[in-house]
Amino acid sequence: MRRLLTLLAVAAAAMPAQAATRWPHGAKAAVVLTYDDALPSQLDHAVPALDDAGLKGTFFLANVRAQDVGRWRAVAQEGHELGNHTIFHPCRAAAFPADPRYTTEAYTPASMIREIAQQNVLLTALDGRMRHGFATPCGETRAGGVDYLEPLRAAGLVTYARGVSVSPAELAADVARIDPMHIPARGFGEGDDAAKMIAFVQQAEAGGGMAVLLFHGVGGDHLAVTDAQHRAFVAWLKAHRRDVWVATLQQALDWAQAHPGPSPRR
Repeated sequence: MRRLLTLLAVAAAAMPAQAATRWPHGAKAAVVLTYDDALPSQLDHAVPALDDAGLKGTFFLANVRAQDVGRWRAVAQEGHELGNHTIFHPCRAAAFPADPRYTTEAYTPASMIREIAQQNVLLTALDGRMRHGFATPCGETRAGGVDYLEPLRAAGLVTYARGVSVSPAELAADVARIDPMHIPARGFGEGDDAAKMIAFVQQAEAGGGMAVLLFHGVGGDHLAVTDAQHRAFVAWLKAHRRDVWVATLQQALDWAQAHPGPSPRR
């Protein structure tokens, strides 16, 4: 009897403390591929790789080039999600050199929210949608030294805010219970290969949660992963569709809200 109780205790310890989201078709986890900054390399490399595999991504647009407007409209028409990343991508002056007018030191929560509202107008012109998510530039949540996420929540301008960090516990969380204004993500860039991306997804599989990956350049531009490694990862996702559900971030969040896991044990 003591041996049986010990085995049961070990099994219970190996299970997540709280069942995570019930994903479509019995998938073990959701995977969301996000891309920041509206970079040309995303249009040249990331979008074609996703389209070839029949997968959809989420692209957070900032500093959109006039010559790319038609291409981003086509991206939306193919079923990819376009998200808000502000117009001018303000970050702290210490983060990287920028026009002093477009650093977070020069902003207030009110001016940040006005800029986000204006970027929503561009996004609606591109994709025809009235609902858009948001990704914090540089992962920062303060404007003029004051947190702007709570005023942004109150303004009702965005459906969620994606950050730039994630903990192991968040990979196993019921996504329906994650604060939509603090969506966790892990960034991948120079030197990261498909094996690292796959390992991150497998952590979410083990916990039954959601893995949100953050990319910038793909085969070019800044903080870039190589086109070959990105394609290798996308091919792995396609080959493992029975285990991982690849969706846009809005799709994953909407599904989780409609299909929450069991209530946490007390």
